[in-house]
Amino acid sequence: MKRLRGTRRAFGAALGAAAWLGLAPLALAQDFPARGKPIRIVVGFTAGGGTDAQARIVAQKLGELLGTSVIVDNRPGASTMLAAGEVARALPDGYTLLYAPSSTMAQNPHTFAQVPYDPFKDFTPISMGGRGPLVLSVSTTVPAANVKELVAYVKSRPGQVSYASFGAGTSSHIYGEAFVKKTGIDAVHIPYKGGSDAAKDLIGGRVQYMFDSASSAVITSGTGKVRILAVAANARIAALPNVPTFAEQGYAGLDLPSWLGFYGPARMPPQVVATLNGALAKVLAMPQVQEFYRNGGYEAGGSTPEEFAGVTRTTYERWGAMVQQVGLAKQ
Repeated sequence: MKRLRGTRRAFGAALGAAAWLGLAPLALAQDFPARGKPIRIVVGFTAGGGTDAQARIVAQKLGELLGTSVIVDNRPGASTMLAAGEVARALPDGYTLLYAPSSTMAQNPHTFAQVPYDPFKDFTPISMGGRGPLVLSVSTTVPAANVKELVAYVKSRPGQVSYASFGAGTSSHIYGEAFVKKTGIDAVHIPYKGGSDAAKDLIGGRVQYMFDSASSAVITSGTGKVRILAVAANARIAALPNVPTFAEQGYAGLDLPSWLGFYGPARMPPQVVATLNGALAKVLAMPQVQEFYRNGGYEAGGSTPEEFAGVTRTTYERWGAMVQQVGLAKQ
């Protein structure tokens, strides 16, 4: 009898899965989002950080626009891979979304030996969220007002100058190694457990420079103990209009794209994707949201799902080439 009940349960689960893969998505798509059913945005960082703050203002406005509650669920850990893995395994009904930085899809697969998801098979790209490059920040204990002066300073002290990163294999580490190779300097890498710890030691002068997120750099430069020398992008950003790019200072090639965007699990119904994409486009164009992103060193802006899929693929390929160039082994 127990075996029969177990068989019935397994059969029922199989029918449920079949229904989900067949007619269920069509029915759900027609009344998405159902009133009273919350949409969850999973973020791979702790509450209070820049990415979390962006997700929360978008969640608030998105909920008002769609007429349902939208909550932010913080699942930090493993360089955002815990959050991404959870969303990859969720039902593709539009009620579980991921707000992730470009590193989640474009960098982690190149730098970690075990990644619990495939960036292209396990997700549905919905929309770009914001663009915010890394920047080169230097302690004011270093007498350098631009990249050329920093390079000269480090070259005059081989092996004595250290640079911080968010951790081994992170974007700030890869940029740091690429900078070392491009300029021919001899600097010591000091990996930290996160960006905030690295930034604290930069402010304190215990490390001399780092590649930091624009949002963090805006805050640290406000202390008067950190100077921003360059933007790792192909153009200056609105949040730091007076900070030139690397290319403007004679160091081309350090302009890998850095962004954040919204994904859902694979196989989401097209109608649900279209509803979410349209709503996100309206939210990201709101002046209040635009200003919020800009104050944090980012530029808010949506995209079509197809455009976002293309950006994900291109960024993945460029990060792969950069990782291979610096010779970074998988962690």
